Amino acid sequence: MNTLIKLHDKYFKPYIKEEKILAAIEKMAQEIAEDYKDETPLFVGVLNGAFMFVSDFLKAYQHPCEVSFVRLSSYQGLTSTGIVETLLDVPEEMEGKSVIILEDVVDTGRTLKQLVHLFSNTNVKEFKIGTLFYKSDVYNGEYAIDYVGLEIPDDFIVGYGLDYNELGRNLREVYQLNQTDMINLVLFGKPGAGKGTQAGFLKEKYNLKHISTGDVFRYNIKNGTELGKLAKSYIDKGDLVPDEVTIDMLKDEVEKNPEAAGFIFDGFPRTAAQAEALDNFLESKDMKVNATIALEAEDDILVQRLLERGKSSGRSDDQDESKIRNRFDEYNEKTAPLKAYYEKQGKFHSVNGIGGIDEITGRLSKVIDSL
Repeated sequence: MNTLIKLHDKYFKPYIKEEKILAAIEKMAQEIAEDYKDETPLFVGVLNGAFMFVSDFLKAYQHPCEVSFVRLSSYQGLTSTGIVETLLDVPEEMEGKSVIILEDVVDTGRTLKQLVHLFSNTNVKEFKIGTLFYKSDVYNGEYAIDYVGLEIPDDFIVGYGLDYNELGRNLREVYQLNQTDMINLVLFGKPGAGKGTQAGFLKEKYNLKHISTGDVFRYNIKNGTELGKLAKSYIDKGDLVPDEVTIDMLKDEVEKNPEAAGFIFDGFPRTAAQAEALDNFLESKDMKVNATIALEAEDDILVQRLLERGKSSGRSDDQDESKIRNRFDEYNEKTAPLKAYYEKQGKFHSVNGIGGIDEITGRLSKVIDSL
C-alpha cells in the first residue's frame, strides 16, 4: 500500500521500511563493536531526532558502553535555519573516553560543526561520528563521518525520530515529502456554476492555494497596501484597474505561499491579454498554467440556482432574472476569446457542472489527475 500520510499541511509517502532501518542499525552496531568492544565507549545521542535510533542501536550493541545526550536545534519546518542552538550541554566526566556521536541524519553539516565545537574543549581520548541517515549530496565534508547506516538523497524525510514541525517522530518507518509537480489551474464558470464551492474542495485535496481576484482586491484595498491604494485610485475615477496592477497583486499572493503545491486562479484572467500576462508572470517563476477548467451548466438551471441563492444571500443581482441573464451574456462574451486562447495551447477542459457536489468534484479531479 502506497498510503500518503498528512502532517500539518503536507503529504508524505512511504520511503524506508522499518526492517531496512533496523538492518542498517545492526550493521553500524557491528562495525562499532569491531573497533570498540575491548573498551567502554561513550555514545552521545543528539536530541530530539536520534532518540529512536539510539534506543535501537543500544539494543543491537551488546558490549559495555555508556550513553548520554546533547540537544541542539536548527530545523524549523522544512528548512535548516542555519542557526544552531545548544539546548542540552555535553556530559561531564569525559576525560580519556572514546566518544561516538550518534546523529539521526547528517545533511549540510551545520549541526555537526556545533557538536565538534562542543567537544573540542574536552580532553576526550578520541571522537567519532556515526549517523543513521547520510545525505552525501549536500554534506560540506568538513569532518569525516566514521559510521553510516544508510546513504540517502537530499529529500525531506520524517518518521523514526525525525519530524516536520514536531509531528511524525513516532512513525516506525521513514516517509519522504510528496513533492508533486506544481499544478496551476484557471477556473471558469458562469455565476452560480459552483466555482467557489469546487475551488474549496480542490485546494484541500491537492494542497493548492485558491486565489480569487475579488478577494485579493478587497484585501488590498481594505488593508491600504500600496497596490490597494493604486487600484482604488482607478476605481474611484470609474476606470478599469490596469492588468499590471492586478498581476502585481497575484504575484504577491503567489510569493506569500511558497509551500503551495500550485494555485487555482479564479476571476483572472478575463481577457486574452490578461491570459498572456499571467503566462509571462508564471514563466518568470518557472511555472505555467497546466489546465483551464470551465464548469458548464445550462442557463435555465443556473438562473434557478441564483434566484434560490438570492432568497438567502440578499444580493440584489441574484434576485432579478434579467440581471442574471445579462451577467451570463457578459460572461459568454468575455470568455469566448479566452477559451480560444487556451484551446490553442491544448489546455482547455470543459466539465459538466450539474449534479451532486461530490460528483462534480470527481469530474474535476479526473481532469487534474490526468495532467
